[in-house]
Amino acid sequence: MLLMKGNEAMAEAAIRAGSEGYFAYPITPQSEVAEYMAREAPKHGTVFLQAESELAAINMLYGAAGAGFKVWTSSSSPGISLMQEGISYIAGAMLPCVIVNVNRGGPGLGTIQPSQGDYFQTVKGGGHGDYRLITLAPSTVQEIADYMSLAFDLAWKYRNPAMILMDGALGQMMEKVQFKPYTDPGRDFSWSTRGKKEDRESNFITSLFIKPEEMEQVNLQLQRTYREIEKNEVRYETYEIDDADLVFVAYGLSARIASKVMHILRNKGLKVGLVKPVTLWPYPYKILHDLADRVKGFFVMELNAGQMVEDVRLGVNGKKEVGFYGRMGGMIYSPEEVAEKVEAFARKIGM
Repeated sequence: MLLMKGNEAMAEAAIRAGSEGYFAYPITPQSEVAEYMAREAPKHGTVFLQAESELAAINMLYGAAGAGFKVWTSSSSPGISLMQEGISYIAGAMLPCVIVNVNRGGPGLGTIQPSQGDYFQTVKGGGHGDYRLITLAPSTVQEIADYMSLAFDLAWKYRNPAMILMDGALGQMMEKVQFKPYTDPGRDFSWSTRGKKEDRESNFITSLFIKPEEMEQVNLQLQRTYREIEKNEVRYETYEIDDADLVFVAYGLSARIASKVMHILRNKGLKVGLVKPVTLWPYPYKILHDLADRVKGFFVMELNAGQMVEDVRLGVNGKKEVGFYGRMGGMIYSPEEVAEKVEAFARKIGM
């Protein structure tokens, strides 16, 4: 058991999961990741390369992933925006890798304070074309460590980039973390460009297809992969929902605060539960749809103007009212502040 910052736990978990390369450009609030990798990666035979920009970093990742190496990068909001073209290329070329966004406030250059304003960019496609990123949302330092290895495994299982979306507060937060032994589930390298061999045909990796018939077939193959991911990889956690009349939906730092609000309100006699999505894509629509048949309402908390709440409304499908409260620009709500908003919403829906 160690006491570590979230950013450092992320880097250590990647090393323990067998990371073979990390390419990045420092940016607050995740610069500690590059610092940790610069110091520790060479001890484990892992390549560390500080790129001259986020544009360079994502294209280094593209090349290394195409060669079949277990590689990753990390950045924060404006840096992730600079990577979007490369992320679309990587998704279009069907390459496994991990990208971490330690989200800070925006839009624009914004602030270095924590935010959840990059939800749309991540799960709705920040780059061009019809692609998806497997997206995991930790809410503790322990989950950051656990989800790093999971992200690598899912990326390689489906030959698709995976994103860990977390806010700057989690990156800077220090908590106890235990690193579990990692077992590589095995990887198929048959598609990779690891050098021409006499016993196989040459591999060619690209996301450029001039003929529309070929481009459509690539898109159809991607969509088949996405349907398989949606079928098998939806993940979420629930708390106190068995007798709940009102259900919170929150992820990341907001889920931690929602848990505190839940206990405050239960002590006041309000039966409140929590659904915490672990995968933001694929999204856990079904649990929300099922709960909507018996609860009186839902309440969404986000550190943005209201992004995930749109997916909650899709899941609920108009069966019940969905309340929302958010803070923006790096501001973080207090449990007491949220509790007041929820109590007003509870009165509105007749609780």
